[in-house]
Amino acid sequence: MIDKLVLYLQYPFVRYAIIVAVLVALCSSLLGVTLVLKRFSYIGDGLSHVAFGAMAIAAVLKVTNNMLIILPVTVACAVLLLRKGNKTRIKGDAAIAMISVGALAFGYLIMNVFSTSSNVSGDVCSTLFGATSILTLNMKEVVICIILSVIVIAVFVFFYNKIFAVTFDEDFSKASGVNANAYNLLIAVVIAVIIVLAMNLVGSLLISALVIFPALSAMRLFRNFKSVTIFSAILSVICALAGLIVSILAETPIGSTIVAADVVAFLICYVIGKMTVGRK
Repeated sequence: MIDKLVLYLQYPFVRYAIIVAVLVALCSSLLGVTLVLKRFSYIGDGLSHVAFGAMAIAAVLKVTNNMLIILPVTVACAVLLLRKGNKTRIKGDAAIAMISVGALAFGYLIMNVFSTSSNVSGDVCSTLFGATSILTLNMKEVVICIILSVIVIAVFVFFYNKIFAVTFDEDFSKASGVNANAYNLLIAVVIAVIIVLAMNLVGSLLISALVIFPALSAMRLFRNFKSVTIFSAILSVICALAGLIVSILAETPIGSTIVAADVVAFLICYVIGKMTVGRK
């Protein structure tokens, strides 16, 4: 098995896949803790469906670089979902559900009515649950992923204190002069970018797992925000690498295998957390 892995690592496309998997997992985990604590966990799922709808439009229009459509549309919907104010009549989970289901339905409808492929069902399935396209990445796509990942990490590090404040006590943050709405908007935009990056890795329906599971796992073991965030990032990267390697060696679906690794990690952390509490 080790010899087989070494052999695969000699191919550039495998190395590209590993780089993208690590970066996507790292970025996804950074804001996962914030989303869980702010009870925005479901927003990742909603935005992933929006990204699917945008991808369907890009496919029908035969846009070479579909990110030119997917990224702006997903960011715009993220802003709409987290927009706050008295004039917003549809709020919270209702808005997420409405946009999520609507985008998913229209995306599938568009792909069927204006089909550009002889295997629409296969294309839809691979988009929703992840495809082997992660193993066909070229250098240009890897560079784009690296640039966007660096921007996401830089934004999180630079605005860490503000994000921390808005996460735990938004009302106090506002009273202290922090523009909480602006930072909520920033979080929405960053999450949208992460969703777009993760689509090729795990598919639209499984993206939330990359965002939520590492955060929940870390919360079983730690109580400090910084510790939870760091452990979440480390665990997410480990699970992504483990899932990708197992997928390549066992020839299993990449997205599902990575998510399965996250689930196993959560169960292990849950058991350890229970044992630790019991001893105390």
